[in-house]
Amino acid sequence: MRYFLISLRIWAYIAQQKQTNLAKIEMMSSLRLLLPGFVAFLLLAATCVQAQDNTEEEKRVIIRTDYGDMIVKLYNDTPQHRDNFLKLASEGFYDDLLFHRVISGFMIQGGDPDSKNAPDGAALGTGGMDYRIPAEIVPGRYHKKGALAAARQSDQVNPAKESSGSQFYIVQGRETPENILRNMETRQSKQSGKTFKYSDEAVLDYTTIGGAPHLDGEYTVFGEVLYGIEVIDQIGAVEVDGRARPNRNITMRIEIIE
Repeated sequence: MRYFLISLRIWAYIAQQKQTNLAKIEMMSSLRLLLPGFVAFLLLAATCVQAQDNTEEEKRVIIRTDYGDMIVKLYNDTPQHRDNFLKLASEGFYDDLLFHRVISGFMIQGGDPDSKNAPDGAALGTGGMDYRIPAEIVPGRYHKKGALAAARQSDQVNPAKESSGSQFYIVQGRETPENILRNMETRQSKQSGKTFKYSDEAVLDYTTIGGAPHLDGEYTVFGEVLYGIEVIDQIGAVEVDGRARPNRNITMRIEIIE
């Protein structure tokens, strides 16, 4: 009888272990089935959060002039130019500087520290910081009307296409026919040895609102005017002297939109 009870207990223990093991196996099988979906959910959530963060981090500034205000978006994929521009703006560096170079149908340029309180008729455009910013020429960023880009010295003295530490320009430009754009694609492809092609969006912009496509790939475009683009046309229409400096001073103030 004693041996029978012991055998019975052993049998019960074995049965219990089997049941436990079966439960574990079923649980692991369920986890294996759920795991891919859970991982996909996490990846999707991370992507959404990252996209949201990028949108939230995109900085905007107001460029105030006597002809009206422009709200400008700064691109996140040109971080060195964005951060330098924001730093100078936060320090009030640009306040009361002039748009010292205006070429109708092309662009308006400012950011020369020598332009502050400059005498009438004084030559401007050579002033700046004691540093340059490495080029951040990003494919897909182009010189459409309203593009904000960094001025720089010529390739002869600046083959790396490094940007001025403070001077910038905003494109006015002109409409460019599509056949001219196609010719430019061919020429740039030959020069670089790589196939170059304007996006459909770029072609639409250049053929409708205009721009300066001949500057693409040569200067860093780090932002664009979102609102107040008509201010560019008003400034672009002013009378200038032989150096393209407006006869009447056009001052600026730049504020960061928090």
